[in-house]
Amino acid sequence: MEPLILLTICASFFITYLIIPYWIRHAKNNGFVSKDMHKIGESSIVGGGGISVLFGLSIGILMYIALKTFYFHSDGESIFIFALLCVVLISSIVGIIDDLLGWKKGLPKRLRILIVAFAAIPLMVINAGDSTMVLPFIGITNLGILYPLFLIPLGIVGTTTTFNFLAGYNGLEASQGILIFIGLTIVTYLTGTAWLSVLCLYVVATLLAFYIFNFHPARVFPGNVLTYSVGALIATIAILGNIEKIAVIFFMPYIIETILKLRGGLRKESFAKLNSDGSLEIPYDKIYGLEHFAIKILKTIKKNKKVYEKEVVYFINLIQILFIVWGLFTL
Repeated sequence: MEPLILLTICASFFITYLIIPYWIRHAKNNGFVSKDMHKIGESSIVGGGGISVLFGLSIGILMYIALKTFYFHSDGESIFIFALLCVVLISSIVGIIDDLLGWKKGLPKRLRILIVAFAAIPLMVINAGDSTMVLPFIGITNLGILYPLFLIPLGIVGTTTTFNFLAGYNGLEASQGILIFIGLTIVTYLTGTAWLSVLCLYVVATLLAFYIFNFHPARVFPGNVLTYSVGALIATIAILGNIEKIAVIFFMPYIIETILKLRGGLRKESFAKLNSDGSLEIPYDKIYGLEHFAIKILKTIKKNKKVYEKEVVYFINLIQILFIVWGLFTL
């Protein structure tokens, strides 16, 4: 790792870190707040803080491209990096609109999926990834034109629209993103695409800066602008690095969450029932999310049967770490 690249990664961290207080102050003055569902009393927190991550990440990646062009005199992967930025920025448009309209309203589902699918076009037009894949029960198969026309948009839509399913608890989205991209950093480095490892480190750096303000008790919420961007990035890194299989393993908590959400017809929320002492209870008779599963398990193993918000986040993070370790062992 070149020292100059490390400096730009640090710069993306500090850019994000410095923007967030500015966003909190001005968003609060303009009433861009929402209730913290797991806090007693009228606790209103600024939303849409993921916009700061988007700025820090974009500036950091652009600095990396500048280094490659003017210092290393290499632009071999620049077209792929610009395609990645386009995917992130287009997908973030959906998140920004949802944040402005309110998380319970947002865009109509069909229009949301259409715009997110449009975000896959930058990867499609450069024919990103490798169309040769190992399919279950079939073996090595060259999917040809089906890969860019079908699998790439499917991957982008899938990760982008489901990354925000596992959410609603202070620090959960940011910490999950940090863990996944640390895993992706290791995988891309070991599989010979170190330039993708660098991009993953920019994501980790900006999410770490955001996590400082989003950690329990949160001062700012990420909003869909962050969850949509991070979801799109996961699929993009997987496609560019040809590590789709491992990425699916890393994404298993979200696949499980989606299945549980479908069990409730996508109408059951991930939030818990808040007790007067700040502890949490499962709000339904059945489990409709990993968050509810975490509460149930923690209530079973804890002597006092009291489960709190940050414990739920730690438990889900532990699940994520286990899947990351599993994915790494498949290398």
